[in-house]
Order: sequence, then structure tokens, then C-alpha cells
Amino acid sequence: MTLSQPVPTAVTRRPSKRRVLMCRPEFFTVSYRINPWMHPEDPTDTSLAVTQWQALYDIYIGLGFEVDLIDPIAGLPDMVYSANGGFVLDGVAYGARFTYPERQPEGPAYMEWFAKAGLKVHEPRETNEGEGDFLLVGDVILAGSGFRSDSASHQELAEVFGRKVISLELVNPSFYHLDTAIAVLDPAPGEGEAANIAYLPSAFSDESLAILRERYPDAIIATEEDAAVLGLNSFSDGYNVVIASRAKDFERQLRERGYNPIGVDLSELLLGGGGVKCCTLEVRS
Repeated sequence: MTLSQPVPTAVTRRPSKRRVLMCRPEFFTVSYRINPWMHPEDPTDTSLAVTQWQALYDIYIGLGFEVDLIDPIAGLPDMVYSANGGFVLDGVAYGARFTYPERQPEGPAYMEWFAKAGLKVHEPRETNEGEGDFLLVGDVILAGSGFRSDSASHQELAEVFGRKVISLELVNPSFYHLDTAIAVLDPAPGEGEAANIAYLPSAFSDESLAILRERYPDAIIATEEDAAVLGLNSFSDGYNVVIASRAKDFERQLRERGYNPIGVDLSELLLGGGGVKCCTLEVRS
């Protein structure tokens, strides 16, 4: 097989424990359309969604993750996508302020959970959808805008956490959150180690793509086919990377880089526009 560019030599990857927040999709359905993946006219199977979600939950437990659960609320079918509920770092929870009215009640529900969990809660002034658009990569936060989170939230985020925030513009409505177009592979690399990501070039504006190419020259470049099943919407502990089971080329590239990809089928939740990462909010306390 001929490769267009050399594949970096595989290195020893080290997993680290993670604490995540999830929400069982007991009320999952597609009853409205706020992204291109959603088609209310097509039937959904809530019981299948729960079964598939349970498989993801079981994988996390098997990896030794601490998994917290927030109670689902009737009438909020997208609450299963817990990543959008906020951004948690250094024991501080920056709450979500959703764009669409259908999801706006989720923001207070997640902030209430954060407060009960002992986190310091910052109620947002600006529109943002949490970890859907904010990704911690090493010591910087990549922040997306273009469809959901307002670019003004990036400045607020920087003020709350005192971290460098790098703004990236999304231009493809199918990849409406940053976590659908970028996978963070080494969330907290060791001293002297580079942070690794994977991304889909066509999801970004030319200016943002130039930033990604300069900052992450060794990044994995995802195929359009893998992105189309939300293959990049994945979650990594630094070694194990839980991905969509149909993202076969991404799986191959991860193995070549020394990661251990673990496939899971969340096809029912994909009908709402979400995958592995959408169902996973990291709690960094």
C-alpha cells in the first residue's frame, strides 16, 4: 500500500483514568430538526438507543473510568448528548447556553448537577454548547464557532479558565460542533510530549485550517467517509480511543500511531446528530 506521507513511528501510549458524565437516553427520539442529521419524519427506536448507549457505558466502566450519571428529563430528547452540557476544568464548570429553544432547558439542568457535584459553576453570558465546541488539547483550548457557539463565548472561556483559547470556524453544517470535526487523542500529554489530534480539513474555513496545519503538523487526517459516520466524535484516554465502529480508516490510522481503537455502534444516536464524544462530558475536577 502506498501512503501519501510517512506515518510517524508508533510510540508507547499510556492510558490515564477519566471521569465522565453521561445521560441515559430514556427519552431519546427525533421530534424536531436542528441539524442536518435529524429527520423527524423517520422513526427512531428509543430502546435500541438505550442498548447502544449502555454498550458505551460498559466500555468506559471496563476501562476503569469513573462514570457519573445525570437524570434524563422528559421532553429533552437531546439530553443524552451530555458533552453539550458544559465545560469542566480545574474544578470549575462553565455552563452551557444553548442556541435552539428546544435544548435551552438543558443548560440549567446540567448546571444544577455541577453544583451538587461540588464544582464551582460559572453561569454563561454568551451562547455556547459546552464541550461540543470546546476541546482541551494540552494546555490550550480549541474553541469552535460558526453554527452553535458564539465566538464571544471564546473570550468568556479564556477569562473563566485563564487558558489560551484558539478560535476555529466551522463551515460545514453537517459538522456543526467542533467535536464532530476534531478528535483529541492525547488530552494531557506528558512533559515534552506533543498533543495529538485528528481532524477533517473540509469542516473548517481556510484560516482555521491553516492554524490546525501549523499547530498540528502530524495530525491524523480523517477521510470524508469516516467523518460521515461521526468517526471523529470519539473519546480517548491517551491510549484507548473509543470510536464509531464503522470508521475503519480512522481505526487503521490510530493503530499505526500506537493507539488502541475500540469500536462501538451508536447508529441510533447518530440519527440525532451525535456519537461517542457527544455522549461524554469529561469532568476534570
